[in-house]
Amino acid sequence: MKKTVFMIAMLAVLAACGGGGEKKEETKKEEKPAVADITTNPDYQKGIEIVAGSDCKSCHMIEEKNIGPAWRDVANKYADSANAVAYLSHKIINGGSGVWGQVPMAAHPTMSQGDAETLAKYVLLLKNK
Repeated sequence: MKKTVFMIAMLAVLAACGGGGEKKEETKKEEKPAVADITTNPDYQKGIEIVAGSDCKSCHMIEEKNIGPAWRDVANKYADSANAVAYLSHKIINGGSGVWGQVPMAAHPTMSQGDAETLAKYVLLLKNK
């Protein structure tokens, strides 16, 4: 009887300790890829300069809708489009309406094609990760 009680106690101890010698592998946390700092991107830097010298901020903000859509919303909508830069730069220069509501976007005919493309790239960099 003492042997039986002893054996049951030993089995209980082994079960409580993880089954006597079996090692559980530690679950490794998935490492997240490093998020690139967009502020070091030349298109971001040049985009900031273009915005500073234009009237863009009178209608657009990065995070919030103002008169026009938030730039982050624009970036999220068009970032996966192959022709996003061409489409957005055309809208910047020629203006437009109907995509984001009834308020038309003012045309910027004096902006160069290169600056409009850089501005479009800047906006696209603002996409949520």
